Amino acid sequence: MITEAGNDPKVAGLVYAAFAPDKGESVSTLIKDPAPGAPVPPILPPQDGYLFLDKAKFPASFAADVAVERAAFMADSQVPWGVAALSGSISEAAWKTRPSWYLVATDDKMIPPDAQRAMSKRAGSTVVEVKGSHAIFVSQPQAVASLIEKAAKGTKPSTAN
Repeated sequence: MITEAGNDPKVAGLVYAAFAPDKGESVSTLIKDPAPGAPVPPILPPQDGYLFLDKAKFPASFAADVAVERAAFMADSQVPWGVAALSGSISEAAWKTRPSWYLVATDDKMIPPDAQRAMSKRAGSTVVEVKGSHAIFVSQPQAVASLIEKAAKGTKPSTAN
């Protein structure tokens, strides 16, 4: 979402910790050919047009470095995401015209770290690697906040209204 929303003239820079698609790409195109041995996210078959992660597999795949009780709560309270969200493609990648930073979660079982590195390299992002799961924002919020602060200091506010 940030890749498209980042095109707003008020956006000075981008911070990623997930997919960084290019023009014409979607989550579906980015995950269609996983690398050999890459973890497969435990996405359940769609229900009424929405997707969930398997609650039993959620902690290990999404939040392996989060306390057991909290990971279980996250699994139970996950928000469904629409199947259509997988195929929404980018019209213009904001990282082509904005500076970007990318937090690679080195133990991510949802988006393989090598895929994160490839996307961040393609985007020309300033990269910080942190040992953590896909839920790095929960397990290590200070690392995420620190990168956001670094990005904020490295950009100039837009003068557009």
